Amino acid sequence: MYGGGVASVVVSFFLAMYYNVINAWAFWYLFHSFQDPLPWSVCPLNGNRTGYDEECEKASSTQYFWYRKTLNISPSIQENGNVQWEPALCLLLAWLVVYLCILRGTESTGKVVYFTASLPYCVLVIYLVRGLTLHGATNGLMYMFTPKMEQLANPKAWINGATQIFFSLGLGFGSLIAFASYNEPSSNCQKHAIIVSLINSSTSIFASIVTFSIYGFKATFNYENCLRKVSLLLTNTFDLEDGFLTASNLEQVKGYLASAYPSKYSEVFPHIKNCSLESELDTAVQGTGLAFIVYTEAIKNMEVSQLWSVLYFFMLLMLGIGSMLGNTAAILTPLTDSKIISSHLPKEAISGLVCLVSCAIGMVFTTEAGNYWFDIFNDYAATLSLLLIVLVETIAVCYVYGLRRFESDLKAMTGQAVSWYWKVMWAGVSPLLIVGLFIFYLSDYILTGTLKYQAWEASQGQLVTKDYPAYALAAIGLLVASSTMCIPLVALGTFVLRRLRRGDAAPVA
Repeated sequence: MYGGGVASVVVSFFLAMYYNVINAWAFWYLFHSFQDPLPWSVCPLNGNRTGYDEECEKASSTQYFWYRKTLNISPSIQENGNVQWEPALCLLLAWLVVYLCILRGTESTGKVVYFTASLPYCVLVIYLVRGLTLHGATNGLMYMFTPKMEQLANPKAWINGATQIFFSLGLGFGSLIAFASYNEPSSNCQKHAIIVSLINSSTSIFASIVTFSIYGFKATFNYENCLRKVSLLLTNTFDLEDGFLTASNLEQVKGYLASAYPSKYSEVFPHIKNCSLESELDTAVQGTGLAFIVYTEAIKNMEVSQLWSVLYFFMLLMLGIGSMLGNTAAILTPLTDSKIISSHLPKEAISGLVCLVSCAIGMVFTTEAGNYWFDIFNDYAATLSLLLIVLVETIAVCYVYGLRRFESDLKAMTGQAVSWYWKVMWAGVSPLLIVGLFIFYLSDYILTGTLKYQAWEASQGQLVTKDYPAYALAAIGLLVASSTMCIPLVALGTFVLRRLRRGDAAPVA
């Protein structure tokens, strides 16, 4: 099982390298949240100051601030560009905060986690009250709770869901094991496992309600704004009475005008947008797009937008730092527990070296092509490898160490016998589910064919799909292999060493 532990540390190290970049972006947005108006609420003027920036007009003010002002993104992954000094400084600040929190080891980290874990709940409650009172919030909630069978039949949806659970619970990273190693042996780990799972799932549903209420407001605002623009265009073009066009009769009037005034209607037709609330709701995004584009677009349309922006990005920062503390604990615990390393370096030096190396490598994500490399790490560094690690851990505990021995250990710790439900889940259901997800994951990428990525096209003001170059595909393969191959390689090395020791211990004839 030593190989599984090494693989977990490698995955946690990969995660540390890129995840703290999110905290750097959160710092960047938090600093800009004190401006009035918010810098992502309006498009900047062009060089001649005769109109708005062309890229911003074709996209939106929130997309422009994200892709141009924050990332200064290049057109493709092949164009690396230079390190952007503003995100780089924010990344240094993010790693400095993490280092100060882990400076004295896991004992001090646990105290910080109390604050970083509890504060977001307070902000979420505030946002829940605000979100439910926003116009259009019910549209978002109805969209959230309405089942979509085509999505349920899509293997990608289940893969994303499983990946989210693995991330939120910390499965396979080693952070749970690292923190649990400081518990008393008599600690009721079975009770803690149930509590953590329930809190995690409840928090996900709670946060989703907050998110979709705000998402519904954003979609409704854009839909009604689209209707106003189309109504104003048709009213001015065809001299209609003010207030005559409404959402209920717009399509009917458009059909009448197209048949009654075909030549005149054909002139304005390219400027008439197809307004649809369902389309606005369907334009869902995830990851950084949800955090830094969708939310900022909703926040800019709220009253006292600076206050809601500060609250949101401070909450995002607390969540990110809390995640980083758990992740770094998974790296530092085996390093500080190692007699070879800890005998030469104190805890503070080991923590500093881990942060320094991770920060130095993380500077890659602050280049103009850094966001493309961030997506590579986010998509491939801790997905397939996590499934394999957790599968190996489950098989090792149930079939190598032995389910009966594991059951007797738990009974000695908790004083209670393990029910048949847990044994069935550990030995049968969980491995089968993980294998099923593993097959879904592989089949999805086989069916997809050549791996692609979304690149920002400034001239169009939108994302376009491009193929990964050969060296990017090689980097993806190396990311997956470097963690997953730890398990068989360490197992092989352990086997060889044991054989050599047996050979040395054999009596000489």
